[in-house]
Amino acid sequence: MLPTCYITARNEAGCDEAGRGCLAGPVYAAAVILPDDFHHPLLNDSKQLTEARRDKLRPIIEQEAVAWAVGIVSAQEIDKINILRASILAMHRALDQLQVRPGAIIVDGNKFSDYNDIPWQTFVKGDGRFANIAAASILAKTHRDEFMKQIHQEYPAYGWDINKGYPTKAHRQAIAQFGPTPYHRHTFRLLDLQPSLFD
Repeated sequence: MLPTCYITARNEAGCDEAGRGCLAGPVYAAAVILPDDFHHPLLNDSKQLTEARRDKLRPIIEQEAVAWAVGIVSAQEIDKINILRASILAMHRALDQLQVRPGAIIVDGNKFSDYNDIPWQTFVKGDGRFANIAAASILAKTHRDEFMKQIHQEYPAYGWDINKGYPTKAHRQAIAQFGPTPYHRHTFRLLDLQPSLFD
């Protein structure tokens, strides 16, 4: 059972992102405040769950959370500020939308930046250790996957309904054949032999 809080503060928010390693699409992040007594036997890091289980948990989290929100940073913004800053900005945008002010923030990973005057701490693999981060990982992932399926209708050749924008062989082959779209991150290595601007 994942604990629902870490820092001794009321309304602790967990934050996580989805889509950081993708070649296309925005990066999404979620912030979730769970009740202290929240428990669900399936709740875990979103990467450890099937798509069906993530989809099952999403409405439960959204209904039972004290507060939740999703923040988005577009591919164009990612190209301007880099993916690390974009991931943190997406978390800040999610926190901006919370209807309840968090007393503390815990974040999956090892990078974050100050948000107002709220205390925060990062945790590597925190989405497998704390319920509120796990819940945030599920919301970020499911909301982003939903968006990628929508834009797949605009550009079906890239297989975003399946790869969700990640650098699969088929995705790279489609980029080589058809070129990048406005949803691609042009500062990323879109083709295997293409140098990255960050090398």
